[in-house]
Amino acid sequence: MIDKIGKISVYVQDQEQAKEFWLNKLGFVLKLEQPMGPNAKWIEVGPSDNEFTTLVLYSKAAMEQQQPSKVAHPSILFSTTDIESAYDSMVQKGVKVGEMLRMPFGTMFTFFDQDGNEYLLREDKQITS
Repeated sequence: MIDKIGKISVYVQDQEQAKEFWLNKLGFVLKLEQPMGPNAKWIEVGPSDNEFTTLVLYSKAAMEQQQPSKVAHPSILFSTTDIESAYDSMVQKGVKVGEMLRMPFGTMFTFFDQDGNEYLLREDKQITS
């Protein structure tokens, strides 16, 4: 029935600041940008050109006018194969990050975007039998 996650909307105060954050601080690529009415754009970013799933950087003000209950921030968990490198890179680029958490099931840390929205980045351990 469902075989992929297509898009995740992240409601942001300023679409241009959000685009700059995801492209320049986290190394995402711009997948799509087009006008959407007189005061907003449809902006999609993703971790690579080949990645199917994208984040839609949607105007929070526009959504508050359309459907106020939708602006609650979703819980988004990203994956990486090199958590140490990702952490160091974010710190060097001035991204607000939480402490590294090392758990039996994986290593992870939280990070925050330009609007203070919280995300989790996790490196899963391979389970061996």
